[in-house]
Amino acid sequence: MSLTPEELERYARHIMLREVGGPGQQKLLKAHVVLVGLGALGGPAAMYLAAAGVGRMTLIDDDSVSLSNLQRQVLFRTADIGRRKVDVASGALKAINPGLAVVARGMRLTDENAIPLLSGADVVIDGSDSFATRFAVNQACYKLGAPLVSGAVGRWSAQASVFKAGLTKGKPLKERLPCYRCFVPELPDNEETCAAVGVVGPLTGVVGARLALEAMKEIVGAGEGLAGRVWLFDGLSGDGRTVQLSADPACPVCGASETGS
Repeated sequence: MSLTPEELERYARHIMLREVGGPGQQKLLKAHVVLVGLGALGGPAAMYLAAAGVGRMTLIDDDSVSLSNLQRQVLFRTADIGRRKVDVASGALKAINPGLAVVARGMRLTDENAIPLLSGADVVIDGSDSFATRFAVNQACYKLGAPLVSGAVGRWSAQASVFKAGLTKGKPLKERLPCYRCFVPELPDNEETCAAVGVVGPLTGVVGARLALEAMKEIVGAGEGLAGRVWLFDGLSGDGRTVQLSADPACPVCGASETGS
């Protein structure tokens, strides 16, 4: 697969990078990214990946645009209120990059449908605000062996990580990468959502862009990813740090046995 003259011009700033170049851009053009949640995190992540040249995206969200979304969800406009997020996003992303193939799934991801919805993904991005959804995405990605890029925000704090436990099945515990359930073993007693505790708008763009960056690094094989680490960011101080994560032998998903069964 060779790049067309239009693609060479559109992606020139990527092609100039030693870590991407023409081969890396071709990987992006062939890649399939699935985004779970098109809100404050999934929206900017999708926009950057569309601009970057990801060839195919599957968008999963059962919500419609509301007025309260517009404080932070920059993919949407006031005129979009009441429309399905997947429909608005499909048009907006195609406007950024007409070469993008988009599949819109206006439904909620659950334990029952996660496997078919995520099958075939090169990378899955979870920008949902529900631990139940995060757990379902994590379990499916583990079974499918798909890299999971996950982020969360609340108030002025944020986090992002990459989970690739499904790619280290069968290895000795010390060589296995953690999954999301190694990081968050159980559903919290009091799940805090943005609607309940608030969130500063620009922080979500910071994290959404970080999710897109990590997804792109996974696709092209550039730099050091966040697998086995979690990035923590404090919006009030502007300070960030990374913390090491380990595979948990008692994890309900990847620790029960070498196969996670």
